[in-house]
Amino acid sequence: MKHSNSIKGIIFILLAAFGFSLMTFFVRISGDLPTMQKAFFRNAIALVVAFAILLRSHEKFVIGKGNRLDMFCRCFAGTLGLLANFYAIDHLGIADANMLNKLSPFFAILLSIIILKEIPNQFDIFTTIIAFIGALFIIRPSGNFSAVLPALLGLFGGFGAGTAYVFVRKMGKNGVKAPVIVMCFSLFSCLLTLPYLITNYVPMTAYQWGCLLMAGIAASLGQFSITNAYKYAPAKDISVFDYTQVIFAALLGIFFLGEVPVSLSIVGYAIIICVAIIRWNKNRKVDF
Repeated sequence: MKHSNSIKGIIFILLAAFGFSLMTFFVRISGDLPTMQKAFFRNAIALVVAFAILLRSHEKFVIGKGNRLDMFCRCFAGTLGLLANFYAIDHLGIADANMLNKLSPFFAILLSIIILKEIPNQFDIFTTIIAFIGALFIIRPSGNFSAVLPALLGLFGGFGAGTAYVFVRKMGKNGVKAPVIVMCFSLFSCLLTLPYLITNYVPMTAYQWGCLLMAGIAASLGQFSITNAYKYAPAKDISVFDYTQVIFAALLGIFFLGEVPVSLSIVGYAIIICVAIIRWNKNRKVDF
C-alpha cells in the first residue's frame, strides 16, 4: 500500500509541475497586459474551481479563530509572491522564472526558524547556501539594476511562495482543510488586485481571454494536484519531482517561444536541482 501511495504521489506531483509550467506559459503568451490584470483573472478562475471543489467535497468553510492571522499571512505573502513571479515570467525566459520560484523550499527552511521555531541542521543550512549560489548564476548580478530587476523579483516570488508554504503547513497542523486555504488565497488575491483592474483595465482580445482562462485552469490543475500529491506521500519522498516543472517550462520555451536558456542559467539549474536531489536522498535515508 505504501509503495502504491508513493507512485500516486509522484504522478500527482508530476501533474502539478506540468500544470504550473503551463500556467507560466499561458501567462507569458497572453501578451502585453498589466501584471495585476493577469493575476486577477488567473485567481478568479482558481477561485471558481476551489469553490466548486469545496461544495462537492461537502467540507465546511472553517478557518478557526486561532488560524485567522496565519491565513492572512499565507494569502498576503502568496499574493505578493504571485505578482512578483508573473512580472518575472513576462521579463525573463520562463525556465529562469520557474527556477527562481523553485527556491521556495529553501526559503521555507529559513522562515520555519522564525514562524515554526524549527531549527534546521547544518546540512540544511549548507544546502540552502549552495542553492542560493546557484540562483546567482540565473540572476547574474550586474551594475545595470533595470536588467537584473526581473530576476530579483523572480527571487522574491520564491520568497513569497516559501513564506506561504510555511503558513500552509502551520494551518494544516491545526486542521484547516486544503480547499479552504486555496479558496481564501484566490479570493484574497482577487480582492487585492480588483481596484487596479477597475482603474487600469486594458481591453483584451478573445485570444488573450483564452490564454488567461487556460492559465487559471492550469494553475488549478497544479494547485489541487500538489495538494493530492502530499496527501498520498510525504514531501521527503516526492518533493524532488516538483523540479520537473523547470524542465517542462524549458521545453515549452524552446519549442514555442524560441527561448534557449543561456549557459550560466543552465549551470544555476544544475546546482539547484542537484542540491534538491541530495536533500531528498538524505531525507529518505533518515526515514529508513
